[in-house]
Amino acid sequence: MAEESEVIALLDEAVSSMGGQSRPGQHEMTRQVVRAMETGEHLLVQAGTGTGKSMAYLVPALAHALGSEKPVVISTATLALQAQIVGRDVPRLLSSLKDKLPREMEVALVKGRSNYVCQYKLSGGYPDDDEGALFSMESGTPVLGGSSEGPGSALGQEVVRLRQWAERTDSGDRDDLTPGVSDKAWRQVSVSAMDCLGAQKCPMAAECFSELARARAADADVVITNHAMLAVSAFEGLAVLPDFDTVIIDEAHELQDRVTSSVTRPLSVNMVQTAASAARKHCSVSVDALNQGAKALQRALEGVPTGLMARGLNEDQEAAINQIAEAARVVLSDSKPEANAPADGGRQMARSQVMYLVEQCTKMLEMTEEREVIWASRPGHFSPGEGYVQPDESSQPTLMVAPLSVAGKLREGLFDGRTVILTSATLAIGAAFEPVAGSLGLVGDGAPTWNGVDVGSPFDYPKQGILYVAKHLAKPGRQMSQETLAEIEDLIKASNGGALALFTSRRAAEDAAEILRARLDIPILCQGESSMKALVDQFSAEPDTCLFGTMTLWQGVDVPGNACRLVIIDKIPFPRPDDPLSSARSRDVAKHGGNGFMAVAASHAAVRLAQGAGRLIRSVNDKGVVAVLDSRLATERYGTFLRASLPPLWATPNKATVISALERLSEG
Repeated sequence: MAEESEVIALLDEAVSSMGGQSRPGQHEMTRQVVRAMETGEHLLVQAGTGTGKSMAYLVPALAHALGSEKPVVISTATLALQAQIVGRDVPRLLSSLKDKLPREMEVALVKGRSNYVCQYKLSGGYPDDDEGALFSMESGTPVLGGSSEGPGSALGQEVVRLRQWAERTDSGDRDDLTPGVSDKAWRQVSVSAMDCLGAQKCPMAAECFSELARARAADADVVITNHAMLAVSAFEGLAVLPDFDTVIIDEAHELQDRVTSSVTRPLSVNMVQTAASAARKHCSVSVDALNQGAKALQRALEGVPTGLMARGLNEDQEAAINQIAEAARVVLSDSKPEANAPADGGRQMARSQVMYLVEQCTKMLEMTEEREVIWASRPGHFSPGEGYVQPDESSQPTLMVAPLSVAGKLREGLFDGRTVILTSATLAIGAAFEPVAGSLGLVGDGAPTWNGVDVGSPFDYPKQGILYVAKHLAKPGRQMSQETLAEIEDLIKASNGGALALFTSRRAAEDAAEILRARLDIPILCQGESSMKALVDQFSAEPDTCLFGTMTLWQGVDVPGNACRLVIIDKIPFPRPDDPLSSARSRDVAKHGGNGFMAVAASHAAVRLAQGAGRLIRSVNDKGVVAVLDSRLATERYGTFLRASLPPLWATPNKATVISALERLSEG
């Protein structure tokens, strides 16, 4: 590892060659990252927006990799940041340091297998998801049958374009396909990790895009991946990443949720029936016992309400799941291919579904209240006049199982024996790193040592922005009130557009957009009406346009300049009261003598609120208003806790002052 002063010099050289100038916070973050790599002590570093944290960890990562036999892994939560690092930051950095580094550096990208085109599936090695109907032609000839005529459906056209692209792409990576295609079309040319035949059995392994990407990663100095892949590595113990002893986790405030999501597993009657059908069709084995198990589960789940199953499985449910597990084991045994049998994608796909049943049923039967949470989930339907989505209790439930906490597993599978550096613009709540550290396994008996540092922000928040809390509004209810809609209307009128409106539900965003379009002569875009990239690009390019949306926008929008001069937040982003996992975690905290609401719901809301407010000031020249239309931020005791997580904007409850400021901004 190069000396700290040498790494700082490399950083200055890189930033200068890109036309910028290093900042004190960026220098301090780089020093902290270098020290963590030298000492092996875990690091939590909060770096405000505009610090330049990507460069502050990429330069030390390259310097460390020069003297290490193992690559440095960098993990992100979002594809947007992953694409930014791989497509922009790394190429610019390597170009700027070309004459300063002793050798060429290799940087590789690793994603899940389903993100790549499967060459074997493309050649017909797997059955079509929709029994070939996707590829039907107007003339009746299947595209996959070799006809030169065009497909008769939009979906078929997407698949044709995919096949043409697959013949010329060097990466096979879905993100390199422009314009993109629907998930349904992509499934026609990709397989999951479970359905993959594997390098030993696949006849096209030498051409496999996923295997080629992993081979490049094995020889790379730096590997870029995502939190889900880290979770597979930590929880499943699978070698999806090359061996590493240093990892930098960006967007670390998302790590707990992303890891939890990636290891949450469903089980339903339909899944059992689908697996049985596939095994019968592709493996030619008897599946009567498996279908009987599906019927037993259906009976056992009758009348089970949507939501947390606080007492776990009852006797009938356990018996049905055990019946499915035993039947699935028999099917696996009966369907095992002979030693020298040729590759068979259909058989592999069917067996992977049955194997999943064995694994999931076994986990459910072995779970304990102290370690796992189980709940019943159903698709929702919109209730007219109510303004919210409620589950359709007449439908069959899906059983969902998730770990109550990922802390212990992360401590064992990720932090043990490695140096882990976690960074985000919102990693501490107030000045405390302990809430996030505790959720990741860094607090408690036997926890490894760590250091928490806030390197600050280059922005003068009190001079650049205003925090307006609409204290006069009533406590928000399930539906958005007319008073809240009027408040949004007044604010947007004063700013003459340029507003990013963040809502805690999709329905609220859509309803507000529809109503306000009729009231305002200002363009309003709404999430879901186009791709996220297209919406954000249009919002950035049109200074008087507004963009309404939900949680994706709370964290995924980077629009510096006057195009975003007003950020509106409709409610404090608490977890839904009926969220089973949050409810279970709150109960667990309370059972151990803590405050479940503050430890779970309030901490969750604090980080999300800070992320939302952070959309406003993105450069040293930005100015604007963050308007929170939830009076509880000013009136409830927990409001002080939540406000401590926000950027230190100049705060006022005076609407007239805010309207005047917005009018001045709109003129500038």
